[in-house]
Amino acid sequence: MAAISPFFLLFLIPIVPLSILAILALIVRPRPIKIPIKSRHVFITGGSSGIGLALAHRAAAEGARVSILARSAGKLEEAKKEIQLATGVEVATFSADVRDYDAVSKAIDESGPIDVLIVNQGVFTAKELVTHSPEDVKFTIDVNLVGSFNVIKAALPAMKARKDRGPASISLVSSQAGQVGVYGYAAYSASKFGLQGLAQALQQEVIADDIHVTLIFPPDTNTPGFEEEQKSRPDVTAIIAASSGSMETEEVARKAMDGIKAGKFTVSCNFEGFLLSLATTGMSPQRSFWLAFLEVITAGPIRLIALFFQWDWYKAIEKWSKTKTK
Repeated sequence: MAAISPFFLLFLIPIVPLSILAILALIVRPRPIKIPIKSRHVFITGGSSGIGLALAHRAAAEGARVSILARSAGKLEEAKKEIQLATGVEVATFSADVRDYDAVSKAIDESGPIDVLIVNQGVFTAKELVTHSPEDVKFTIDVNLVGSFNVIKAALPAMKARKDRGPASISLVSSQAGQVGVYGYAAYSASKFGLQGLAQALQQEVIADDIHVTLIFPPDTNTPGFEEEQKSRPDVTAIIAASSGSMETEEVARKAMDGIKAGKFTVSCNFEGFLLSLATTGMSPQRSFWLAFLEVITAGPIRLIALFFQWDWYKAIEKWSKTKTK
C-alpha cells in the first residue's frame, strides 16, 4: 500500500476550515445590513441618565430626531437641557413608567413613527435571594423584562406599517449578568436572561418587515444607579465583578450605537464580553460568517475558559464562606 505524501496531508489541512467557511457563507442568516441614524427617529427608554442618556447624546450628535422616556419628569428636563447644550438638538421627552402599558403606548403614539427603538430601562439590586423581598423581585422583573415587552408591543404596529423608510431597528440593553448568572444577581440575571429569548424570537417575527434586533451586553458601567448598587452589594458580588472591570457610559454608548448601525444581533462592549458572547451564543442569529466561523472553531477552548472563570468564582465564594463562619 502506497504511503500518503506529507505534501498531500498539508494540502488537506486548509480544506476543512475552508469548507466550513463556505458552508457558513451559505447558511448564515439574517444577511448583513446597515441601519442609518441621521434624519431618523430614535426613541430611547431610560433616556434621562446613564447609558440611555449617553445614547441620546450620540444619536442627537449624529443628526437623529431623538425622543427619550423615563419616569422622572425632572430628570427628563435636565437631560433635555444637557443634550441641547452639547449638540444643539432639542429632544422630545415623555414621562411614563414602562410597567404601565397604556402610559407607554400613549407616549409612543405621541412621539410618532419610530425608526430605531432602544429599550434601555433597567433596575437592579444586588442581594442574595434569601434576603430579597418578593416585592423587590417582582419590581425588577416587571421593569426589566415585562417593561421591555410593553415598550416593544406599543411601538411595533407602527414600525411594521412604515413604508419606504429603510431598515428599522429594535435594540435591547441587557447586561453581562444576562449572559452568566452572578452571585447576588438572581432576580437581575433572571430579568436580563429573559431578554435573550425575547430578542431571538422577536427577530424571527420581524425580519420580514426589515426590522433588525440587537442585544447589547454592557459590563458594570459607571452610572448613578451603579454607584448606588455598589454601596449595598454583597462582598462576593464585588469580588466577582472586579474580574471584568467597569466602563464609562460614553464608551458603552459608542460601542452600542456602532453595533446598532451595523445591524449586529449581539453587541459586546469589552474583551471579556466578547469571550462571554462566544461562550453563550447558542441559537443567537449571526450575520457575519467570519464571526460564525470563530464561534464554531473556538467552542471547545472558550468552554474551557468559561470553566476556569467558574472555578475562580467558586473559589472566591468558598473563601468568603470560611471567613463568614469563623
